Amino acid sequence: MEKVPAGLSHLFMTAFLSCFSAFMVIPAITDITLAAVCPGQDECSLAIYLTGIQQAIIGLGSLVVMPLVGNLSDTYGRKTMLTIPMALSIFPLVILAYSRSKYYFYAYYILRTLIAMVCDGSVQCIALAYVADNVPECRRGSAFGVMSGIVSTAFVCGNLSARFLSTASTFQIAALMAVLALIYMKTFLPESLVKDSTSAKATETDCLLEKAPKKPFQFCRNLPSFNDVLCLLRTSPTILQAAIVSVLTNVAEIGLQASLFYFLKAQFHFDKNQFADLMIIGGVAGAISQLVLMPLLVPAVGEERLLSIGLFFSAIHMFLYSVAWAFWVPYVAALISVLAIFAMPCLRSIASKQIGPNEQGKVQGCISGLCSFANIVSPLAFSPLTATFLSDDAPFHFPGFSIMVAGLAAMLAFVQSMTIRAPQPTNTCSLNTQNSEALPQV
Repeated sequence: MEKVPAGLSHLFMTAFLSCFSAFMVIPAITDITLAAVCPGQDECSLAIYLTGIQQAIIGLGSLVVMPLVGNLSDTYGRKTMLTIPMALSIFPLVILAYSRSKYYFYAYYILRTLIAMVCDGSVQCIALAYVADNVPECRRGSAFGVMSGIVSTAFVCGNLSARFLSTASTFQIAALMAVLALIYMKTFLPESLVKDSTSAKATETDCLLEKAPKKPFQFCRNLPSFNDVLCLLRTSPTILQAAIVSVLTNVAEIGLQASLFYFLKAQFHFDKNQFADLMIIGGVAGAISQLVLMPLLVPAVGEERLLSIGLFFSAIHMFLYSVAWAFWVPYVAALISVLAIFAMPCLRSIASKQIGPNEQGKVQGCISGLCSFANIVSPLAFSPLTATFLSDDAPFHFPGFSIMVAGLAAMLAFVQSMTIRAPQPTNTCSLNTQNSEALPQV
C-alpha cells in the first residue's frame, strides 16, 4: 500500500474536525427546539414546521450556491474556498454555547439558516473535489468511500461525545472544535493544483469553462447559470442518471431526517441520549462499511452494482423505522446502515469519472446543488405529513407514515440506479496533475 499523500492526510483531518463539530450538536437540537417553542411537550407541530421551513430555506440557498462554490474552487483553489464555510459555521454554535433560552434559540435559528444557505454541504463538496484532484480514476471510488468513512467516524465521535456531555458543554466544545478545524486547515492543508490545460477531458465541458475569470476581480463571471448546469448534464447520460438518483436519494434522506427524531420522541419518548445512541450505531456501521468493506467491494462488484445495493438497503432500513413497534426496533434499523451507506460515495465517484481533472469542483458543486433541491421538496412534503400523522387528527393510525414515504422515494432511486451503465474511462490510472506520482492506494 502506497503512502497517502500529506495533502490527503491533512484533508481527512480537516474534514474530521469540521464534521465532528457539526455532528456533536445534532442530538441536542430536537430537545432544545421543543424546550424553546413548546416547553414541556413531546409533540409539537410548530417545532416540526420550524425545522421544515429551515431545511427548505437552506435547500433553496444551497441549490444556487453549491454550483458557484464548486466553480470558484476550480478557479481560486480548494483551500481558499474551504475557509469561508468553516469560518462562518463557528458563529451559530457560539450563540447556543452561551445560552439556550428562547430568544437565544431564535437568534441561533435565524443565523444558522442564513449561514447554512451559503455553507451547508460546502466542506464535503470541496473535499470531494480535492480528493478527485489527487486520486486516479481507478481508485477514486474507494477514495470517496474512505472520505465518507472519515465523515462517518466524525459522526460517531461527535455523537459519542454528546452522549456524555451536558447540553451546555456540547455546544461549547463544538464551537471550540470548529475553531480548531479552521486553524488546522489554514496551517497544514496544502493547496490542490487543479488547473491543467492538457486535460484530455477538458473539452467535454467547455461551455462551463467559458465563464472562468481571467482576472482575480471578475467574480461575477464565475456565477454559473442554469444553462451551465444543463450543459454539464448533457455531457454524459451517466451524469444525468446520477443526478436523478442523487435527487431521489436526498429526498428520501432529508425526509427521514425531518421525521425520525420527532417520531421517536412522540412514540418512545427518546431524548438526547437515546438519539445519540441511535446515531452512534448508524455511524459505526457506516464507518466500518466505508473504511473496510467499500475498498474491497468496489474493485470486485463495481460502483454501479454497489450503488444499487446501497439504495436497496437504504429503503429497507427506512421501512423498518416506519413500522417500529418497540423501542429496540430503531436500533436494529440503524445497523442496516452498514449496507445502506454505499450509495452517495458511489454516485459521486461515478459522476467524477465523467469529467476532466480541471472541473471536479464544477461537477461536485452541481451534483450538490441538485441534491439541495431535496432540501426544498422534502421539508415541504414531510413536515406536514409528520405533523399530521403524529397528531390526534391523523386520517388513520400510522405514526411512521412519513418515514414510509421516504422509503418509497429511496426505492424509486434504487429502480433508477439499475439503469446506470457508466462507460469505462479511457485513462483510468493517471492524473494530469503534478501530484500523479504520489497517489494513495485506498
